[in-house]
Amino acid sequence: MNHKLQSEEMDSLYEAISCINSKEEFYNFFEDLCTVVEIQSLAHRFSVAKMLYDGKTYSEVGELTGASTATISRISKCLTYGADGYKTILQRMKDRK
Repeated sequence: MNHKLQSEEMDSLYEAISCINSKEEFYNFFEDLCTVVEIQSLAHRFSVAKMLYDGKTYSEVGELTGASTATISRISKCLTYGADGYKTILQRMKDRK
């Protein structure tokens, strides 16, 4: 966990997110919380992470998503050296299938 990000505001946000019970509630909460562009950006980054996790190359990911090499590289570094947030969630999603 990155202690530089930890704060009462962040704890409150994460607690709020943990109270969401359905996909519809997720949509509603994030629509109120974020702009459309912010939500699309989060979804885009997650899509890049999923493709990298699934073994796609930088060029394949770039071609499929239009993401810049800088974005792909940053997300790849998170998958390799990060806090394992992407890996944890992506593995859980894979396990559900």
